[in-house]
Amino acid sequence: MKGDFPKTSGLISKRIVKFEDLVDFCLENDEVGLRGLDIVRANQVWSTDITYIKIAGGMVYLAAVIDWYSKAVLSWRISNTMDTALVMDVLDEALLKYGKPEIFNTDQGSQYTSYIHTQKLKDNGIIISMDGVGRATDNIVIERFWRSAKVERIYLNQYNTIKELKEDVTDYMQFYNYRRFHETLDYKKPMNVYYESLKINKDIFNIEEESVA
Repeated sequence: MKGDFPKTSGLISKRIVKFEDLVDFCLENDEVGLRGLDIVRANQVWSTDITYIKIAGGMVYLAAVIDWYSKAVLSWRISNTMDTALVMDVLDEALLKYGKPEIFNTDQGSQYTSYIHTQKLKDNGIIISMDGVGRATDNIVIERFWRSAKVERIYLNQYNTIKELKEDVTDYMQFYNYRRFHETLDYKKPMNVYYESLKINKDIFNIEEESVA
């Protein structure tokens, strides 16, 4: 199996690979990249990342979890410290509210490679995917979200306190998930696409179960 994938940086090549092949490869290599994987349903792949936001008095950190298929933001947190507590908070909330993905993608930051974070994913049977060092494009879905949030809202305002920032980000997340039309989603809204995909997948599963019975 290992011979089927290039060893350079531990990443999969850009060709399309079957999900079953990816699972086998992950079991052997533990952590892989996702370039070339065909994203076809909600909860197939989630990503997480941290970005910096300037407020009066210094920098704070915004972390989020996003679903690759629907582009829906499933959880987010703002903190004045960039530590494992921040990344665990967003991960735990997303798992609690939306179940679990098949694959979870992060960069190779110390918060994401920490034992507590990787073990949480492994305990839930989630495949770990990690970007190549210095390759933000491997996590392009959440990078595009950061750009949208900053250009459409954050850069247009000045924040004196974390409280002000949290209130504005809360409003933007509601707008982004439930009211903003996305060109890449055929001008649908992220949460609508997310729940529509879950319903389709559930219906397909029920049909397959009935045919087996």
